[in-house]
This record gives sequence, structure tokens and C-alpha cells, in this order.
Amino acid sequence: MRKLVTLLIALLALAPLVLADGAADYGKFCASCHGATGQGTPGVFPPLADWAGHFAQNDEGRAYLVHVIVFGLQGQISAQGKTYNGFMPPFAQLSNDQVAAILNYLLTEWNKDLLPKDFRPLTADEVAKLRAKALTPADVFKARQALVESLGIK
Repeated sequence: MRKLVTLLIALLALAPLVLADGAADYGKFCASCHGATGQGTPGVFPPLADWAGHFAQNDEGRAYLVHVIVFGLQGQISAQGKTYNGFMPPFAQLSNDQVAAILNYLLTEWNKDLLPKDFRPLTADEVAKLRAKALTPADVFKARQALVESLGIK
């Protein structure tokens, strides 16, 4: 019994090292383009702060957020009334846990006021299901256009 307790304590101590950390992963994979606080890069990479939360309003928007990270995005877009013409490369190498953690971090840290009252954090299982649909960056762009129109955002 003592060995089991010791093993459990050791595993709990290591848990933070193996669990996805949304803030750290955002800093590592996203901040160089979208900024340390999600403010974006004018004309090239759109802001995530006070913007990405619009897409958390429905299942299609949640899927879009996952697809942008996993499959990338290609095409001229607008966000907060400004035009951006950058290219978001796919980050398919990120685990489902990492994708969920990054999105949950940026949504709850910088988009609280845009989230629906019944917002539920994304899960690794949800990301896995959405990842199963193979898309190109151009496919994600087309989905974005339809979503922006349906949500009535610019």
C-alpha cells in the first residue's frame, strides 16, 4: 500500500509537466504572430483578443477555431473592421490536449465578454473529432466566410 501511495504522489507531482498548458503553448506557438496578449500584427495576423470569442457562439464556430489551428488558414480576412492578408500555417503536430488548452486559454483570458453564458471549455475529445475531417487552409477560409456572415460579424 505504501508503494502505491508513493507512486500516486509521484504521478501527481509530474502531472503539470505532461498536461497541456494553454498559456505556455500559446506563448510557444502563437504569440510570435498574434502577440503576447493576442493583439495581432496589423495587416498580417488578426487579433485574437476581443475577437475569437465571437466564434465560440455555436458548434460551427468552435469547429472553425479548432480547424484554424490544426489545418491553417489561407485568404484575405477581416477582423474588428480591419483587413489581414497573412497565412496561418497548420499546427497539426499539436496534440488534441494542446489545441484545446490554447483555445480555452485565449477564449477565457481575452474574450470573456464575448463568450456565451453556457460556454463550455473545449476538450481533447472534441478536438479529436473535429481533426478527423481533413481540410486545407483554403477550406478553412471558405468555412470562415460562411460563419462570419451567419454570425453577422466583420
